[in-house]
Amino acid sequence: MLDRRSFLQAAAKTAAAAAVTTRLEPAFAQGAPAPASPNDNIQLALVGAGIQGQFDTKTAIQVPGVKLVAVADCYDGRLAHSKELWGADIFTTRDYREILARKDVDAVLIATPDHWHKTVAVDAMKAGKDVYLEKPMIHIYPNGPEIIDTARSTNRILQVGSQRVSSIVYAKAKELLASGAIGKLNMVTAWWDRNSAIGAWDYSIPLDASTETCDWPQFLGSAPKIPWNAEHFFQWRKWKAYGSGVAGDLFVHLFSGTHFITGSKGPTRAMATGGLRYWKDGRDVYDVLLALFDYPEDFNLSLRVNFVDGGEEGEGFIFVGSEGQMIIAGQSVTVNRVPRESEPGYTISTFTEAMQKEYLEAYRKKYPIEHFSGPVPEAIEKFAPPAGYSDSYDHFHNFFNSVRSRQPVVEDATFGFRAAGAALLSNLSAEKGTVVHWNPETMKVTEKS
Repeated sequence: MLDRRSFLQAAAKTAAAAAVTTRLEPAFAQGAPAPASPNDNIQLALVGAGIQGQFDTKTAIQVPGVKLVAVADCYDGRLAHSKELWGADIFTTRDYREILARKDVDAVLIATPDHWHKTVAVDAMKAGKDVYLEKPMIHIYPNGPEIIDTARSTNRILQVGSQRVSSIVYAKAKELLASGAIGKLNMVTAWWDRNSAIGAWDYSIPLDASTETCDWPQFLGSAPKIPWNAEHFFQWRKWKAYGSGVAGDLFVHLFSGTHFITGSKGPTRAMATGGLRYWKDGRDVYDVLLALFDYPEDFNLSLRVNFVDGGEEGEGFIFVGSEGQMIIAGQSVTVNRVPRESEPGYTISTFTEAMQKEYLEAYRKKYPIEHFSGPVPEAIEKFAPPAGYSDSYDHFHNFFNSVRSRQPVVEDATFGFRAAGAALLSNLSAEKGTVVHWNPETMKVTEKS
């Protein structure tokens, strides 16, 4: 069993190697200009200052040499709070395009509702900004190729915000799987269960929410035009028009982790089912979703999200192999191994006594009794990072390193599209009530595998 220092050293090496092996796009950003901000700061702007946007920004500005200079959001209260958090000199606006026009902005952190991801990302890259784009990268399938093509044509850095790709825990899991620690992989099971109103996206609505304080037309964007609705504005994940359901919010994290650890580009076939079991509050997305996926690497993936979990909330992975299991729970990875039997055994009790004796004599010639000797094999190995470790910080650190060096990011647009595209297969299958097919190489929904 590795001690903590050995684990961290090994994980750091693996993370560095993984940053190379998971780059699925060419180094398109090489040669593009690096930031030229005063004091060599990377000057960052936030577009979408909701719960995730503010959390991301608080983490991002912990990276040395990063300064927040502007915030855009459709709710005045969040713009005011941004000044409370980060200073009265922060430029704030309801219109993200005013931020993109500023020459002092080097990079943009996009944490808008899903239906705005593509538009803001494409506009930002065309304006010469590098982009950190929250997951899921896409809201609908046509978004993916446009984001990928724009990143290439503009020579801008774009990283998708699934922090597991930068985690030293997941890097260690990747190393363990590749080393044969659990034998040949045959199945992955992953889940994300919640048991609270907030976990089910029932977010608080400010008392001053109105068309006076909220830019409703700007929020709607490409979504269907409907009268002002505070629930839609502040709890947007509950509707297909703005979000991608539990698949886009949570399955996509599980896909990112699976693809990073296994090196796979994605599944070829998906089957999903689910329903609205408890949170019948007007939303039009499921609160329970189950899905199965076939992978060309000869393993299956089983996913579950349950917002009606009557027990403890939690998430995790079980990677099942021919020689053991690897479990990721929170910030740790554990390998469990139960030695396989050295002989097949026998079922001879229904035979005659004479046949039992004859069979057993032949069996023992082929499989003589062997008594164990030597050191006791280690059945359980557990690896965990030090207290306070943050993969979110590492993900931003990697992004800003790429912004400075113009080297490829750890989670580019192609990786992000393959994770989000696979996740949205769940919605497609559940809606159609049928199996759906996906080509992970071309990143397209197909008629057959």
